[in-house]
Amino acid sequence: MRKRAAALCGAAVVLAGTFTAVPTEASASGTATTPRYAELSWKSCATEDHPTLQCASLNVPLDHRRPEGEKITLALSRVPHTARTYQGPLLVNPGGPGGSGLTLAGFVASSLPAKVAAQYDVIGFDPRGVGASKPALDCRPGHFEPVRPDSLPTTPAIERANLDRAKSFAAACRKKYAHLLPYIHTTGAARDLDAIRQALGAQRISYFGYSYGTYLGAVYAKLFPKRVRRMVLDSVVDPTDVWYEANLNQDVAFNDRHRAFLAWVAGNDSTYRLGTDPEQVEARWYAMRAALAEKPAGGTVGASELEDTFVPGGYYNGYWPILAEAFAAYVNDKDPEPLVEAYDDFGAVDASGDNGYSVYTSVQCRDAGWPRDWRRWREDNWAVYEKAPFMTWNNAWYNAPCAFWPTGSLRPLNVANGKLPPVLLFQATGDAATPYEGGVTVHRLLAGSSLVVEEGGGNHGVTLSGNACLDGHLAAYLADGTVPRGHGEADAVCEALPDPKPAAAAARARSASSNGSTLHGLLGFRH
Repeated sequence: MRKRAAALCGAAVVLAGTFTAVPTEASASGTATTPRYAELSWKSCATEDHPTLQCASLNVPLDHRRPEGEKITLALSRVPHTARTYQGPLLVNPGGPGGSGLTLAGFVASSLPAKVAAQYDVIGFDPRGVGASKPALDCRPGHFEPVRPDSLPTTPAIERANLDRAKSFAAACRKKYAHLLPYIHTTGAARDLDAIRQALGAQRISYFGYSYGTYLGAVYAKLFPKRVRRMVLDSVVDPTDVWYEANLNQDVAFNDRHRAFLAWVAGNDSTYRLGTDPEQVEARWYAMRAALAEKPAGGTVGASELEDTFVPGGYYNGYWPILAEAFAAYVNDKDPEPLVEAYDDFGAVDASGDNGYSVYTSVQCRDAGWPRDWRRWREDNWAVYEKAPFMTWNNAWYNAPCAFWPTGSLRPLNVANGKLPPVLLFQATGDAATPYEGGVTVHRLLAGSSLVVEEGGGNHGVTLSGNACLDGHLAAYLADGTVPRGHGEADAVCEALPDPKPAAAAARARSASSNGSTLHGLLGFRH
């Protein structure tokens, strides 16, 4: 999971899909295309941070094979271009599945260099079933209400309690959304992207996806290769192991990342007083977990909720100071309040989280085959737990409804593609949610793509998060199609940003004012 990137050799670049001041609704012959979808009606939905943000909605078929059948509604957002040089729409997606992309449009538009952002209509959207799109799924409100059973099934009773929760969630989804569930999947969402393209009057689109959004983008590109102008994939899903194997691979990578956090805590012993030996700090963390399994902090943070609270630290090291403070307060001062506060900030699931989880399970359970025999899950997860105890069983129960899902499964699409303009990939070597090998695999599958690696980085979602080297490659690509061309596994290598400092970083993370904190708030977790 921590395979090192090959050094960049050479400085060749290529240009992909450049054009200037050509209306995207015009065809090569100069004749206008006729969209299948009604023209979008944009209205202001400005916020203090994004004063030019606009919103619209689009009706699309529930089943794209039956375009005249039942319709669902997608919620869209837009930051319009302001430059004379217009490069068309740039659709952005934060991942998930189940992530809302409406606010991401404003973030991307304001985080890119102004001269670059001004050349695009930056388009956000809530995928089918998500957020402001209609209908929005919420199978079982309060499914994550604390205190849940311990995730570690050390007794038959604990295992039954967790299995009952998973079965109940799947049954609730079937009861409320039986006619929708067969159509909540990645291929359907990709076809929605093309409906958005048509409604925008664009011959081609550019696309920028994080996390699961990289898989959505790759599927779109496979289905509609001639409709892709530029494509950026950041923190890349391995499309060859969706989704059961991907989650087992995540467990190992997250365990490594959690140990990196514990080593950071040990390295800052003067602040946290939890020991200078990472193994000692790890023992104290698991002792805290055992104590919370017996007596939840504040009546809300049990063992499962503790894992929920610390999993976000595997996505973004900007959270480490707050998590370490909560850990230290509980162990050293017998004070549970910072831990409860951290759970409220990072682990608790609100109504939007219930919606996101409903879509997450609906997509993942439908996208690909999952074992239906629980004995397979038990055997595989105990085997992984032996080497990666941090979140193996927590993750297993998160995905367990797929063992009982009421729809059949589809076959994952082979996204190998030789028909695209150069695609730009970004990947951190220590990414836990989408391990490094995924970026290397997609680099191989997408002929002509370029891979930019953040060497030594462990965050998930690395562009527009403060690394000037990465952001320079992103801006150059979106400006005129420039991609790096190296020799070996990576086309360019950027050094990771340093890990945070305890006190100052804690204050910055609490204020959520940095680009990194803002981005990771939009990307969310469990992607």
